[in-house]
Order: sequence, then structure tokens, then C-alpha cells
Amino acid sequence: MGINLAKGQRVDLTKTNPGLTRAIIGLGWDTNRYSGGHDFDLDASAFLTDANNRVINDLDFIFYNNLIHSSGAVEHTGDNRTGEGEGDDEQIKINFSKVPSHVHRIAITVTIHDAEARSQNFGQVSNAFVRLVDEETGSEVLRYDLGEDFSVETAVVICELYRHNGDWKFNAIGSGFAGGLASLCRNFGLQV
Repeated sequence: MGINLAKGQRVDLTKTNPGLTRAIIGLGWDTNRYSGGHDFDLDASAFLTDANNRVINDLDFIFYNNLIHSSGAVEHTGDNRTGEGEGDDEQIKINFSKVPSHVHRIAITVTIHDAEARSQNFGQVSNAFVRLVDEETGSEVLRYDLGEDFSVETAVVICELYRHNGDWKFNAIGSGFAGGLASLCRNFGLQV
């Protein structure tokens, strides 16, 4: 069993786990009872940013329409449109040894597809979590349960992985945004 993190907590990844080169970021959630007539479709994404927290190339944005980074460093395993079942609903794989040198941070986010049109928000989502698993051993290194801090937000920056003095660290963020995926894209410097 890995470390359970609280919001804002940071932890060393590669320094305290020297063999860790390939990680699986597992994201999961449940939806509360909702009678709006639409299923919830939550989508995980990864923004690969420079030292200024900006995406410098559209290809550094990994999501359901761009599943694999050209370097092979980050791979989205596919869109789960219902969130049904136990365990991870979506996964993003990271190979730290292949992350390009211009990438200083990898922000992991979750958005609600068509949230405004469907009158959906993260106040209707429960049991949201992110966990980091060592792909080689299958062991869970850490887990961050987001809690029920959200109401009207339609996008959340769940966590970030970032370089510090040659090592990778994990930061449990849990910061909500209104405006969905477009708002997140603008936040990271992408034109929408």
C-alpha cells in the first residue's frame, strides 16, 4: 500500500523510488444520483508544460483525440465514456526516461464532457481519486482522494508531476475550474 496524500502535499517519486521509470496514473470517480437525462462522461488529460507552466506545442496536450505523445513519454489508454465499474476509470502512462527536456511539469486534469449543455458539474461527482502505480511492479506508490470540495466546477487539475533537481515529484493539487476543457487549455497557454 502506498502513501495517502492530502491536498497540497508533495512527495518525491524517483528519489525515494529509484527504480521507478514507468508509472501509471489511474483516475477514478463515481457520479451521484442525477436525473438530468444524460450520462456523465469524464475525461482525463495531461498537459506537458515548460518551466513557465505553459504548453509550447499542441502535441504536448494528451487527451482522447491525441492519445500518445510523439516522444512516447505519455500515453492516454483511452476514453471511458461511462465511468462504470470499480477501480480506475481512465489511465495515463508516463515513462519518465522519455520525457523531453523542455517538459518540466505534467499536469493531470479531469473535465466533464459537454458539462454546460448537460447541466453537470463536479458537485455531482464523488469518490474521485488519483493513484500512481509503478508499472513494472504493479504496486501502488501513492493515492490522493479528492474529497467533496467541489460544487459548480466543470474541470479539475488533479495533480502534477514535476522535475526538481533531476528527480520527479508529485503534487496533489485538487484545484477546480469553471469553463471546462476550454478554460483549462487557456490556463496552460493553448489557443481554443
